Amino acid sequence: MYALALATDYDETLADHGAVTPAALEAIRKLKDSGRKLILVTGRELPDLKRVFAEHEIFDRIVAENGALLYTPATRKSRQLAPPPPPKFVNRLRKRGVEPLYVGETIVATLVPNETIVLEEIRDLGLELEIIFNKGAVMVLPSGLNKATGLLAALEELELSPHNVVGIGDAENDHALLRTVGYGVAVANALPTVKETADRSTRAARGAGVAELVGLMLDKDAALMDTERQRVEVGADAAGAASVISPYGGCSLIAGTSGIGKSTLATLLTERFFKKGYQFCVLDPEGDYSHLENVVVVGDADAAPNLREILDLLEKPTNNVAVNMLGLKTDERPDYFARLLPELASLRARKGRPHWLVIDEAHHLLPSARVGNSFALPNELPATILVTVHPDLVSKDVLQKVEVVMALGPEAGAVFDSFSQTVGVDGPKGIVPLSEQQILFWDRASGRPAKAIEVDKPKQARKRHKRKYAEGDLGDSSFYFRGPDGAMRLKAQNLMMFLHIAEGVDDATWEHHLRAGDYSKWFGGKVKDKELAAEARAIEDNEQLAPDQSRAAIADAVRSRYTGTTG
Repeated sequence: MYALALATDYDETLADHGAVTPAALEAIRKLKDSGRKLILVTGRELPDLKRVFAEHEIFDRIVAENGALLYTPATRKSRQLAPPPPPKFVNRLRKRGVEPLYVGETIVATLVPNETIVLEEIRDLGLELEIIFNKGAVMVLPSGLNKATGLLAALEELELSPHNVVGIGDAENDHALLRTVGYGVAVANALPTVKETADRSTRAARGAGVAELVGLMLDKDAALMDTERQRVEVGADAAGAASVISPYGGCSLIAGTSGIGKSTLATLLTERFFKKGYQFCVLDPEGDYSHLENVVVVGDADAAPNLREILDLLEKPTNNVAVNMLGLKTDERPDYFARLLPELASLRARKGRPHWLVIDEAHHLLPSARVGNSFALPNELPATILVTVHPDLVSKDVLQKVEVVMALGPEAGAVFDSFSQTVGVDGPKGIVPLSEQQILFWDRASGRPAKAIEVDKPKQARKRHKRKYAEGDLGDSSFYFRGPDGAMRLKAQNLMMFLHIAEGVDDATWEHHLRAGDYSKWFGGKVKDKELAAEARAIEDNEQLAPDQSRAAIADAVRSRYTGTTG
């Protein structure tokens, strides 16, 4: 379930001339029984609403006074979201004969054409207030306060994202509401400008229109909400046509040879998720995403990520999480992920998020050597991005859920071949060579052919600070050659000093640190160079190398990445 809540206006939307019909009430009861939340967002004052709508307690939250007051019917507790109106302002309106005049806990309301007097008094008193129109009504509220801000306060209490909310309204004060929710609807009787703001309009008016929308939510759920403004652009072809991925779609695969830019593309997509307000979670076996902005990193090279901490963080819709698995041994990571995935699936079922799941090194976390049941895979993996060098080593059960393939580099054609052979489908034809800024994008779910698209670089670049690590002083992050008996303490405060000392230490000392994996740990954990760490780890694991050979191999790996590039 993705569409988890309905936010509805009251007058001339849910209500017909102030009253809710039995049919409309029955429709929202049915929606509530489906496990979804109901939020009423109205310009009315709360006592007035209670007077005209006795069944208001069916709602989980009521946003009254056009966003200024939040009420919880289950507890009968209300919370002001803004200060009360200035008494001097109210008194001057009364003295000038403004009638009718309604004064709530925050809102001041009247009818047209009194807006001229209201505006004069706001200006003369120098108040930070603004006027919001609701057809013939004139509502005065603190600047920046509206139905959208009130709805967001309600959603914060309910731990829901606006992306998982469908909203419906009819008048000027509903524009902000309809723009904020994941899917905005105007009833048939709505103002023309409101219909322009909405993603769709109902055929029926008022309460019958709400009942119509409820039927669509129950029947289509996420499919109802798949609109252009919710999709995420990956890039565009030479003609400017955008290629997109959808939060309501299935898996996407990013694949290509090592070092070709897969994590760079994944980083770009996380930036776009954040910009659109989507919550995302990155499963990061090698610590490649700990640099991401706007994320909370759980785990590091010294500590395995705590499952409860991850889930607690994701309970809040505004938290994005990168799960750093460096603290786990390579062969422990698939089992850890097998425990985490059902928890994420459960959170998605309850809260509709994280909206996007990025799984790096997917061939390690979802290897083909394991059967699908061992992953406790959900029937679908919506909005999941798999990043891998080896599509053929990813579980076939998982690959069959892939709807979009993004291939990078000169071996892009081989990526499509590997994927197609693994899942038993025909791959795209006519693969063309790519430029450095291009990827091949194949939306196989749509049946359209693959095409080359231009892709931007992410704004946040990975910063290795080469001069610092090559020639600076790393202080507490320095490497110490101690030897097998711990009798030595030779400090290498940077990479160049590390190479200098490495040339002079005895074979026993060199081999002691090599077999303990100390070099790769230092490169990855302190130098923050995961690629160098991976190269070193391969050398450490090669027991056929003599000490002078492993020394030379480590030195070559360091120099190839840092010598000549530090100036």
